[in-house]
Amino acid sequence: MPDQTSAVAIGTSTDSRSPSDLWLDGNSVMCACPDCQAPMSIRLWLMAADCWQCGCSVELTEQQEREIQSVLRVKQRQVDALTQTTVIEEQSTDAHNDPQRDEAVHSNTPIPAARLRESPRTEPSSPSFRAREHKRVPLPNKHPRLKRPAGPSNLLTQTRRRSFRDWLDQMPAWLVSLLFHMALLALLALLIFEGDVEDPYITLSTEANRWREIGGQVHIQNPDDTIHYDLPLPEKDAPKTPRQRSAIVRANQIARELRIDPDTVLPQLSSLRQVKQTLRSDNSVRRTLAARDPRIRVQMVTREGGTTLTEAAVARGLRWMEKHQDSDGSWSLHRFAETQACRGRCRNHGSLRSDSAATALCLLPYLGAGQTHQVGLYQDVVSKGLRWLLQNQLEDGNLSAGSQQNTAMYAHGQGTIVLCEAFALTRDEQLRDAAQRSVDFIVYAQHHHGGWRYRPGEQGDTSVLGWQLMALQSARAAELDVPQETLDLSTAYLDSVQYDDGALYAYQPDRQPTHVMTSEALLCRMYLGWTKDYAGLDQGVKFLIGSHLPNRKAPNFYYWYYATQVLHHYGGKSWDKWNIQMRDILVQSQAKRGHEAGSWKPKGGHASQGGRLYSTALAVCTLEVYYRHTPIFRQLEID
Repeated sequence: MPDQTSAVAIGTSTDSRSPSDLWLDGNSVMCACPDCQAPMSIRLWLMAADCWQCGCSVELTEQQEREIQSVLRVKQRQVDALTQTTVIEEQSTDAHNDPQRDEAVHSNTPIPAARLRESPRTEPSSPSFRAREHKRVPLPNKHPRLKRPAGPSNLLTQTRRRSFRDWLDQMPAWLVSLLFHMALLALLALLIFEGDVEDPYITLSTEANRWREIGGQVHIQNPDDTIHYDLPLPEKDAPKTPRQRSAIVRANQIARELRIDPDTVLPQLSSLRQVKQTLRSDNSVRRTLAARDPRIRVQMVTREGGTTLTEAAVARGLRWMEKHQDSDGSWSLHRFAETQACRGRCRNHGSLRSDSAATALCLLPYLGAGQTHQVGLYQDVVSKGLRWLLQNQLEDGNLSAGSQQNTAMYAHGQGTIVLCEAFALTRDEQLRDAAQRSVDFIVYAQHHHGGWRYRPGEQGDTSVLGWQLMALQSARAAELDVPQETLDLSTAYLDSVQYDDGALYAYQPDRQPTHVMTSEALLCRMYLGWTKDYAGLDQGVKFLIGSHLPNRKAPNFYYWYYATQVLHHYGGKSWDKWNIQMRDILVQSQAKRGHEAGSWKPKGGHASQGGRLYSTALAVCTLEVYYRHTPIFRQLEID
């Protein structure tokens, strides 16, 4: 009889499936892609699915897992019931030859209960699945043919043959396949191995379990021991349930996207020997970007405090941003959801309008992960973004094209970082002139008291100054021309907004200090020459750690972005304490399902104005801290 459960939907009919529907197709559990509605086969051991058409990834909820297990049990009962019904129909052909049954029929005497059993009934219908119920059908306890009196030898032979065929028909398909392949392996062994063999015996295990016997004692084998994690897992994140184990396995796979095998030789990359020499250099500016090399990613993440989960979060964030890049190579804060890949499915648009700022912000984490227009998984993404910035740069070097409100100098500073880092990582001479002109514009736009603000020549604030100084640091790493006078004026501005001998900082002179401006100013101080033993730096770090650790109830992506860099450069126990808080909050708060998976919901600080794109770019940059910039106060030794 045909399989009546070949396409059974969970929670709906198969005629109108929504992205949340699950259904059975034969022995496969299927679901609809939330993006393009294409059918996807669910890998039951991971409880996850990947779309063959658009690449979307889906992870099932615990409720859906329970529904699937319930459906599979019901289906198995249905198959068993259908098999028994088939056997009954075959038996009914010969049942009239049973003398005892005939006697019972003609004498109206009930058949003994010992010769009857009932087929199992399916479970009652539930909201997630409606099983087809079967009638309670009497089934003889023993095969009627075995009750026949012995006849001629040819009749006995025929009976035996039919019994074997019935037994073969009822055998599960997997068992038939197993026996066939075992026989095939045995035949191949006889053909291949000839003569005397030292070890002529081979043991095949037909099942895998967690139990093994060692030295006469039974031990439980941990399934996690068979999984190789290139990157560490924090103890508290070690998987304890099958669902958690599946999530970790998937994260481990995703994290590998951004790495290149150390044995790979690429003409676009310096030799590993040269990279190691740079990391050991006593020149902190020279080694600024050296740790971004994808071939040493595992060592850097492991050494500096990252995990499999942080790298998977970075990879997911880059995936999400790729889907929201416009066809011309730009990104947008306020209309990022209008791309063809998104089609309005993402929420939390920004209120600020600056495609130049959005494009620069999104390119920063790609470059931070060592992805350039020459090397990496996202070469095309980076190439298109850089092309858009170059095409929209003005003759004087200004990169803030199309910026409105107070975003112009923010956009220019961020764009300058991008051009300088892209040039430093690739040494592509096509970028040199544009990068130098963008640096020259920063020098031109500085106020005579040392600061920068929304427009060139305007009296400065600490927030805008931070982005300009980060750009000048990237320019120095790229060996571009940065006037020392510009850096000295920046120091003078920071002196005007400091408190407590440089431990705390304000947004502008004569304002009260804040933890956000303190983190940004301390990072600037480090790049301008402060050493670790400077009293103001030590007191400032204690202020950040003591009163303003990352708090999931009060998120601030802007503050976390700057403070994470400060603590990473500072190192020691302060960094360890900060890092554990920061990475856990960011990993756990990243969207895990739907089209928004891989992004972060904007909360706190400037996030409501910048929107989801802004929050995601800063969050990814923060999680790249382990290799995005090498520590200022220590050299690195890489095996």
